[in-house]
Amino acid sequence: MDPLDAPMTDEHDHIPDKDEKMWATFTHLGFIAGLVIPFGNLIAPLVIWLVYKDRSSYVDYHGKEALNFQITLTIGLVISAILIFVIVGFFLLFILGLVGLIFAIIAAIRANEGEYYEYPFNLRFIK
Repeated sequence: MDPLDAPMTDEHDHIPDKDEKMWATFTHLGFIAGLVIPFGNLIAPLVIWLVYKDRSSYVDYHGKEALNFQITLTIGLVISAILIFVIVGFFLLFILGLVGLIFAIIAAIRANEGEYYEYPFNLRFIK
């Protein structure tokens, strides 16, 4: 039986296989899609989460975590873009972009190692 078809158990009791780790990693690396496609940072983790949330508790956890972080980051980026008119927005855009990239890479590495990573700051829109 395919591990992704197995019924879900308690969220942190599940030991992910390599496919689950790969898809969980891709949910966090969706940030890079935002550099190429407008709002790709939201679309990539959303699509992966919607496809795999019922198949894997591990991908479900990381999909929600990545999506919540990208929503939080997007809100900050929009506010920073508005603040460009007050000059401070330039610095905030740079800092948020850098912080978003760093945390997304850390989360992707941790997801690939089989850990349940939690971003240091995250608004929980999807529970």
